[in-house]
Amino acid sequence: MLDFIDFSFLDILDIILVAVLLYYIYKLLKGTVAINIVVGITVIFLIWKITQALRMEMLSGILGYLLSGGVIALIIVFQQEIRKFLLMIGTTNFSTRRGFLNQLKFLQSEINTDTDVESIVNSCVHLSTTKTGALIVIERTNKLDFLVNSGDNMNALVNEAIIESIFYKNSPLHDGATIIRDNYIIATRVILPVSDNSKIPARFGLRHRAAIGIAEKTDAVCILVSEETGEISYIKDAEFVLYKDITELIEKVKKDLTKY
Repeated sequence: MLDFIDFSFLDILDIILVAVLLYYIYKLLKGTVAINIVVGITVIFLIWKITQALRMEMLSGILGYLLSGGVIALIIVFQQEIRKFLLMIGTTNFSTRRGFLNQLKFLQSEINTDTDVESIVNSCVHLSTTKTGALIVIERTNKLDFLVNSGDNMNALVNEAIIESIFYKNSPLHDGATIIRDNYIIATRVILPVSDNSKIPARFGLRHRAAIGIAEKTDAVCILVSEETGEISYIKDAEFVLYKDITELIEKVKKDLTKY
């Protein structure tokens, strides 16, 4: 009768690991649309169990069929999140303890950063007045080391003069993207993956597609200046983020860099 309390050490460890996993999944999805989907799936599962207990065979059968394809549905719904996770694992340097622990930043709910957002945005404002194209990628939790090697390494503290000089039309560094990590410009002339999303309007060029492409594969945010119109765009989670004015843009970027 007391077999249910006959736990081994491995059983206890198993329960603890599952609890930790669920906790970090919640932290990873907290504040995103994905958490609402998880809640919805949980509600359907509970209703299914209730209908089974009440022997409501027709409804429980329908819900059972829906949940039986849940794995495939989750892969489709969370395609971008799974891609980002696998990309993070694939680019982790397991040879060093520091490299591995740095990649585990995706488990953090907050990103500790002192990035000078004002200087970044103000430099884009100056570039927009002359319709000088620019593409700035700001790293969050997913490391972008796999992209740095495609460009020129740099180690310069963020400031308006440097950013504007990088994207100056006659500068040898203006092509490609610039990557910022922890308030340092770590690479320029970086080649980004271009999105093949057919829903992107035709009026957006290669620079916009590249920004959306990296946002599809990582959690980085991008600020870019259109060379044709001088318009400043902000891209997060592979979507254009709307803002009223430059002050609101600065606040949105700061918020995205301090909370996840």
